[in-house]
Amino acid sequence: MRDRTPPALLRLENFSVAFDRSTVVERLSLEVHRGETLALVGESGSGKSVSALGAMNLLPDNARIEGQRWLGDTDLNRLRRRDWQALRGGRVGFIFQEPMTSLNPLHTVAKQIGETLRLHQGLSGRGARERTRELLAQVKLPRPDELLGAWPHQLSGGQRQRVMIAMAIANEPELLIADEPTTALDVTVQQEILALLDELRQRYGMGMLFITHDLNLVRRHADRVCVLYGGREQEAGGVAEVFRSPRSAYTRTLIEAEPAGQPAPVASSQPLLQANDVSVSFPRPKRLFAKRPPAFEAVKPLTLTLAPGETLGIVGESGSGKTTLALALMRLTESRGEIRFGDVRLDRLSGGELRRQRHRFQVVFQDPFGSLSPRLPVSEIISEGLRYHSPSLSDAEVSWRVQATLKEVGLPADCASRYPHEFSGGQRQRIAVARAIILEPELVVLDEPTSALDRTVQKQLVELLRDLQSRRGLSYLFISHDLAVVRAMAHRVMVLKDGEVVESGDCRTVLERPTNDYTRALVSAAGLSPAA
Repeated sequence: MRDRTPPALLRLENFSVAFDRSTVVERLSLEVHRGETLALVGESGSGKSVSALGAMNLLPDNARIEGQRWLGDTDLNRLRRRDWQALRGGRVGFIFQEPMTSLNPLHTVAKQIGETLRLHQGLSGRGARERTRELLAQVKLPRPDELLGAWPHQLSGGQRQRVMIAMAIANEPELLIADEPTTALDVTVQQEILALLDELRQRYGMGMLFITHDLNLVRRHADRVCVLYGGREQEAGGVAEVFRSPRSAYTRTLIEAEPAGQPAPVASSQPLLQANDVSVSFPRPKRLFAKRPPAFEAVKPLTLTLAPGETLGIVGESGSGKTTLALALMRLTESRGEIRFGDVRLDRLSGGELRRQRHRFQVVFQDPFGSLSPRLPVSEIISEGLRYHSPSLSDAEVSWRVQATLKEVGLPADCASRYPHEFSGGQRQRIAVARAIILEPELVVLDEPTSALDRTVQKQLVELLRDLQSRRGLSYLFISHDLAVVRAMAHRVMVLKDGEVVESGDCRTVLERPTNDYTRALVSAAGLSPAA
């Protein structure tokens, strides 16, 4: 019988990438067909992005590429530089992981999209502006006329990603490469972006290479999947088949990597932290000769309590006030209302009195690379706060405390002399945790500590945090948009929307039987599997 399968749109055969003497992708073979989505899955460092960039000749000069590369009938190994320039952005569109760094901060939305229209279609002036407006409408951005003159920093994360998508589809490409396009986005925005990509793929008949480490997204949005580990293919096939009967041990590890379990019961009901009618507002800019507009209420008056050894999860979309609330509770931004920490009124303290209390509550931020000084070795990063709050400690005592804390967070002793750039994302987050707990705090604020990590690393960090809580009696304020992680970490949960509490209560009850429409939308978008 004659094979009626259409030729592959993108085909890699025995494709390998090496840098100097190190091979990072080895003999990879894959195909992407028109109208389908192939998910390329694996942890950080598995070779996913390098494979896509290498296929499109976007790697630095020291990269050595071997094997066959085809785009339809075009042999990519034979292309010259100007051919590549015509192909990229024309026949092939790209959506990168972080739109803020991918978009030019010095150009407006209209100019950035207009540039690709000019290069590949020769459009300029009014024609380019009209086409740009159409594209912004296609990616479902509200008020496209207003956004034409907007700058990247004036847009939300979801809006920036939609602008990136508009640029990628501007020339109706045959192939769309989406490299972790939703990693830093809220679950509801994630679903909107991926539903949009599905719609555009079907409309234009594009093939899509979807690079991700999130298997929940693969389940819902991919037709086939290829699993990479250490630059080698571990498994490939239809999504339903691979998830139902994975052949590779590594694939099984990924599938089972969703954070599970629950925190230890809380022993005490006496509050460690109490906030009464706490609110935060910011003045709006005043236009010339105009009346000053009312202040923006980032957090509307709310009340919360947190017991010793308890975790309160704070969830909501970007802009809901989660981080602003945490900063207010730690007295890192101005607020109104009463904040009690143990028997101390934090809202009445300032200057040296407040600084002397800070060792009692510490914070771990979302981006461990940005929150750790690149100029200091790990030993100095971890010990900096200790030297301030315990100046009587000798150098030997400080060094001993650093080594003990590194061991407690699961890092080897030789880490102390190394610098942040020498570690993986998960290791850097462990360093950030060590910096916080070396002061023996009673409360740790965890602000999206797992959002940039692979699922397997997320699971390890959740287990570490629960272990530290059990041994040290720590209380956590856990801020996240990942409801699977919140469910594994939190005793209670508070849902914020536009700075207001819309639902709160026992974590399992709220996530399994939400009563508020907004909470139900968050839970639905998260696609939580049944609780373990």
